[in-house]
Amino acid sequence: MLDTNTVLDWLVFQEPTVAPLAFAVESGALRWMACPGMREELARTLGYRLLAKWKPDSERVLSTFDRLVCLQSTPPVAPLHLRCSDPDDQVFLDLALAHGARWLLTHDRALLRLARRARPLGLAILRPQDWVEPNLA
Repeated sequence: MLDTNTVLDWLVFQEPTVAPLAFAVESGALRWMACPGMREELARTLGYRLLAKWKPDSERVLSTFDRLVCLQSTPPVAPLHLRCSDPDDQVFLDLALAHGARWLLTHDRALLRLARRARPLGLAILRPQDWVEPNLA
């Protein structure tokens, strides 16, 4: 599972630290799950004035999303003990838990604070640069 900032690191900023992750997704070795709301958030974020200096190619970013993502329906809300303090980020946690994702890769502090409580449920919440490619072969 990739949050919006991780997708921006990969597809807009071409951040080298996400290259292994990008390769794993692009090669099909790693499945990228998202729901329609996540695509809407990405599209909205690409239009932010703050990103203008990077001149994001919104059409390319969204077509990459459409081509590579395994689209899921909007998930049910996670158990109360795993509530994100940022309601906009709750959907990433909910989708990851609903579909048994192994990783949620994010820069978001509100999600990262839940890492310890998510781990017993089989979900590792990590910064993208801390993700180590497992043996996917």
